[in-house]
Amino acid sequence: MEGYTFTLLIPLILFATFLLIGLAGGKLKPIISGITGVVSLSVVSIISYITAYDYFFVNGKVDGVFGKIIVYDAEWLRFTDSLFIKMGILLDPISVMMLVVISTVSLMVHIYSLGYMHNEGGFSRYYSFLSLFTFAMMGLVISTNIFQTYIFWELVGVSSYLLIGFYYNRPSAVAAAKKAFIVTRFADLGFLIGILLLSSLTGTFDFVELTNVNGSAITAGSSVLFMGLSSMTWALILVFIGCAGKSAMFPLHIWLPDAMEGPTPVSALIHAATMVVAGVYLVARLFPLYALSAPVALEMIAYVGAFTSMFAAIIACTQTDIKRVLAFSTISQIGIMMVGLGVSGYAAETGLGFTASMFHLFTHAMFKALLFLGAGAVIHAVHTNEISGMGGLRKYLPVTHITFLVACLAISGIPPFSGFFSKDEILVAVKEKDSFLFYFESIVSGLSAFYMFRLYFGIFWNRNTTYEHTPHEAGMSMKIPLIILAILAAVTGFIPFSEFVTSDGIPFISHIHWDIAIPATIVGLIGITAAFIFYKKESDLSDKAAASLGGFYNTVHKKFYIDEIYIFVTKKIIFNMVSTPVAWFDRNVVDGTMNGIASVTNFVSEKIKRFQSGQLQQYAFVMVTGMIIIIALIFYFLKN
Repeated sequence: MEGYTFTLLIPLILFATFLLIGLAGGKLKPIISGITGVVSLSVVSIISYITAYDYFFVNGKVDGVFGKIIVYDAEWLRFTDSLFIKMGILLDPISVMMLVVISTVSLMVHIYSLGYMHNEGGFSRYYSFLSLFTFAMMGLVISTNIFQTYIFWELVGVSSYLLIGFYYNRPSAVAAAKKAFIVTRFADLGFLIGILLLSSLTGTFDFVELTNVNGSAITAGSSVLFMGLSSMTWALILVFIGCAGKSAMFPLHIWLPDAMEGPTPVSALIHAATMVVAGVYLVARLFPLYALSAPVALEMIAYVGAFTSMFAAIIACTQTDIKRVLAFSTISQIGIMMVGLGVSGYAAETGLGFTASMFHLFTHAMFKALLFLGAGAVIHAVHTNEISGMGGLRKYLPVTHITFLVACLAISGIPPFSGFFSKDEILVAVKEKDSFLFYFESIVSGLSAFYMFRLYFGIFWNRNTTYEHTPHEAGMSMKIPLIILAILAAVTGFIPFSEFVTSDGIPFISHIHWDIAIPATIVGLIGITAAFIFYKKESDLSDKAAASLGGFYNTVHKKFYIDEIYIFVTKKIIFNMVSTPVAWFDRNVVDGTMNGIASVTNFVSEKIKRFQSGQLQQYAFVMVTGMIIIIALIFYFLKN
């Protein structure tokens, strides 16, 4: 559509910025690289906001329905007459919403990093990687087909690897980067197989055709069963494996806490608001297929999300590194989003879960980015990640204190902050579908309030710590993003989200269900009160509570030993019982056979090369001898 051709500038500007800073950054002053990144993201953000305004308020709705607009679509690779890959731009409610989320958070991170990273080496390299990551995420959400999504999906993984391992001189950062890359690669193998199976069943990669409720893709593969499930169900389960890896769902969550080894602004960008919600976004992108063709897969998503949300919330209650608390909080919140999608139907009346999940994705991006950037300001001031090295910082960091408090209230679901509205809609959707999951997620909400205010009181209250150097607020480049994100975390809940983003494109009006909202708020307040009692002032109550739980507390603190289980399976079983015998067989049998053949060949060649002497007499002798032998053999066989 010609009216949106300017959206082509979004990926082009970002890629050009990556090339410019990456290739020329070493010849520029570091601040110039940073300003270049900020300016390019500002332009991209303006274009994204213009696109969102035009789509949602001017041209996006046709006959009361928000449609899918193909801005650009060019053939790239052709396999058959009907199966080919295109590269293009697709605008619909969720892709336009993601343009706003990614550009807003990325811009805040770019500005914030001017202050946070100004003394770090590799400043230009850092900004080039930020531009590459933002380019990859933008390319992912505007893809017109699932194979284009996969290409940018992998590029997101590469740029994430580069940013997590930014401090490449730290072994822990290198290990974390490799861990993130390897775990998500295993998941992406399932994703790739799912794409191939899906395209084989439907004959297309195109999202518009795949999600057309009146098209052939919806019924494709429904009659072909394997282990009691349709081929389409298996294809979508495999696709979800990729989503689970990228969005850190159990048991593929292990990479995300370690990814905190990267710079804190990177955590805000990648591991709070953009990369880790890519899995949620992809399920939403294929939602008509999940809801209408594979309800079993959708139910599985709901229960995987529910378990992950509880599992991560419990662990977050015991962590002492503020970034790891936020990492497990992210895993838990994404699990809640998956639950919202999993209980949703495809229609205005039953599709509340879809809208609520996307709404929570939107609000979570704002308050979780704020939490990470606030944590960065704290770490910048006291030079430690451990809660035990903090306390009483509200006196020294008033702006960080207030903005962090706003984010804590938002994630705890306290009105009128944004998280209250999005969580309320998810709980309403869950209660309509599954009472067990409703009570389960209500407990998760209470735990969220507890661990976030455990963090808040531990940082800003608790005790009057004596600091070697008096902590102080960072500069304006770090405070401005905090203030902007705090405002967004406070007010974005008032957006009538159901009038813009729905499962079928048809807007509807949602209301606050006070019969659910009030109890949910009370549960959140109970969590806050418990944190107040244990952590507002310095005391031994928390130590006594931990001691009373005995081995269970230690197990939770060790993250249920999931990492140790992975290491055991990898080293003791895969390496020792599989890889070692295979390596022995390769060295001694395969290589030994080839080496034996080579040795025999060399031996024979050594013996026969003497016949190539160049002496006529020797050749004549061999020839005559050979003829005599042949004649003798002929007479022998004729006699017998």
